[in-house]
Amino acid sequence: MGIAAKTQGPAVAIVPLGGLGEIGKNMMVMETEKDLIVIDAGLAFPGDDMPGVDVVIPDYTYLLERRHKLRGIFLTHGHEDHIGGMPYLLKEVQAPVYATRLTLGLVERKLEEEKLSLPARSRAIRPGERVRAGSFTVEPFLVNHSIPDSVGFAIRTPVGLFVHTGDFKFDQTPIDGRVADYQRLAAYGAEGVHVLLMDSTNSERPGVTGSERQVGEALANVFRQAQGRILIASFASHLHRLQQVFTLAAEFGRRLAVIGRSMESVVEVALKLGYLHDPGVMVPADKIQELPPERVVVLMTGSQGEPLSALARAASGELRKLELLPGDTVVIAASPIPGNEKLVQRTIDNLFRRGCHVIYGPHAGVHVSGHGSREELRLMLNLTRPRFFIPVHGEYRHLLHNAELARSVGIEDDRILIGENGTLFEVTSDAARIRGKVQAGAVMVDGLGVGDVGNVVLRDRRQLAQDGVLIVAMVLSREQRRVISGPELITRGFVYMRESEDLLAEARERAIQAIREIDEQDITEWSNIKAAVRDALGRFLFERTGRRPVILPIVLEV
Repeated sequence: MGIAAKTQGPAVAIVPLGGLGEIGKNMMVMETEKDLIVIDAGLAFPGDDMPGVDVVIPDYTYLLERRHKLRGIFLTHGHEDHIGGMPYLLKEVQAPVYATRLTLGLVERKLEEEKLSLPARSRAIRPGERVRAGSFTVEPFLVNHSIPDSVGFAIRTPVGLFVHTGDFKFDQTPIDGRVADYQRLAAYGAEGVHVLLMDSTNSERPGVTGSERQVGEALANVFRQAQGRILIASFASHLHRLQQVFTLAAEFGRRLAVIGRSMESVVEVALKLGYLHDPGVMVPADKIQELPPERVVVLMTGSQGEPLSALARAASGELRKLELLPGDTVVIAASPIPGNEKLVQRTIDNLFRRGCHVIYGPHAGVHVSGHGSREELRLMLNLTRPRFFIPVHGEYRHLLHNAELARSVGIEDDRILIGENGTLFEVTSDAARIRGKVQAGAVMVDGLGVGDVGNVVLRDRRQLAQDGVLIVAMVLSREQRRVISGPELITRGFVYMRESEDLLAEARERAIQAIREIDEQDITEWSNIKAAVRDALGRFLFERTGRRPVILPIVLEV
């Protein structure tokens, strides 16, 4: 399904492959009869129901079937949920990538790690510059967000002007002095915005999101009061916050070290491109032990409590580069992403156990969101005055709240379209509608495997995690038509064998009985033995323990 000849006159299809009805893995396709562009290619991190999965990326099937029409990939900013899928996407398709300097630099670093390079004709773009991509003309405009060089896109199409906000807020006092381009947004509104696609992340929050400068004031108080070392955990990409820490380190006579792979990588790229300035305070991480505690500040990963992050490992005493000391001040300059609350709380508890003073939570003032709250979303709606409105970037309730905001500024109900991943929106010069659904979903990346972990594998992993495994090994003589050795039972994660000898002995007898009941003609068929043992032991173990371990019969033949 796509743009079909049925449509009278030109039409544009909008197909979200990620980011609608969820937080993360943002990706959107815009398509005409002959051309196609992609906006963002992000990833999401796995939830508790995805054991062993590293990251989750969108299902690219719809795009791959139309790769011959792909004219360009446009990126709004450098967060993982918008660029993290680029290495996987560029292994499948080749098209020029257009992004601002910082975003493109971060993408290049990610590609280098995978031994890939940017496709031909990829380049950095500036706000106000127009890029022609087939029947689309794309113009970036400046917005404020929690990473520099963030933009939205004004996209001129055969049916009218579309505006995609990207992630945004309106910060009146941004750290870099670059205020969102109100004038250009108002000019788009005057020109006539046919469709507005707007960030929904904070559509539940009343009022206005605070300025990043407020965080700088809170951090300055931390520097004034801390007697020992200061450790600050933040998102690596939050360069405005990192710059304030660099500046405060210089002001208060502290040396600064960076710990954590993603933090080190982003800081290196940002320093190289000039988005981060070091006033002569950086030192290698292995040198901080030589400095007095009152002269040390450390920037590190782990604001979400990730088990392998620098902060979580330090809190559990497993970080070789840094041993926490009583009297250390630890600042968690982020709010937990939904689903990460328990991990963050565990890390905070471990920090307190080590005698640290921990500063965290909304009351501390050390974090503000990068997304606009309800009044900022209303302002965007009023500046652009769209004819049709599609809320994007958020869980389903966020989309609904954003739609309610659109109604509050006078957009009629029949001009608001709410969809989810895979929804096919079709827009003509005088109408917009939902035309159906296309294949979209989650592709799980586990190690080197991309997409080879599906629902069946996840179900098995969840069962293994919940009830463990029982291995039943036996040796079969085909000539004698009987089992000549075993069955031997081995368990992992089900019961402790030394304390469950009676249970396992009885289970072994049940397995032997099940084998005896197999017809002599069928006993040489491995599948018959395995099925009989699996069924008999499954019933028995559930009756005795209430658990359903994965039962793996193994038959060797002599």
